[in-house]
Amino acid sequence: MFGCEDVHWSDFPECPAAIPVLLHGLLDEAAAPEATRVLTNSLLNSVREMNLSVPTALPFLFRLASDPQVPVRSRLLGLLVCIAGFSKPTDGRNDAVVRWFGSDSDHPEREQCRAVFAEHASVVAMLAEDLTRPDDRATLRQAAGLG
Repeated sequence: MFGCEDVHWSDFPECPAAIPVLLHGLLDEAAAPEATRVLTNSLLNSVREMNLSVPTALPFLFRLASDPQVPVRSRLLGLLVCIAGFSKPTDGRNDAVVRWFGSDSDHPEREQCRAVFAEHASVVAMLAEDLTRPDDRATLRQAAGLG
């Protein structure tokens, strides 16, 4: 699907090679809820950080979340909001934040995600309009540099 099979997912630390299976699973009504759960756990390593594969996965997630026929579209939108939140730069002046989340220099995937969000800004803007919570819309738009 969309070339996801061409990515060497297992080259990313702690990322399963089966990401294409999970992405395909999002299209199957019966498999989609479990595929979403496993994909989310694969992309978000903990409550503090995301996997290094997330910038590569984002374009596939954008395509899927843009398709109203995807059974778990609302969950994918929620995942994109989470990723946008994880992508925010940390305040290097705040020692507690740096201790908890790490510095941006230790997590280049944050800036890489922001670049992917910005590259797909028109899609992100459209997806943001489908969110019901204003804070979620703002988070998604901000990640793409839209304000």
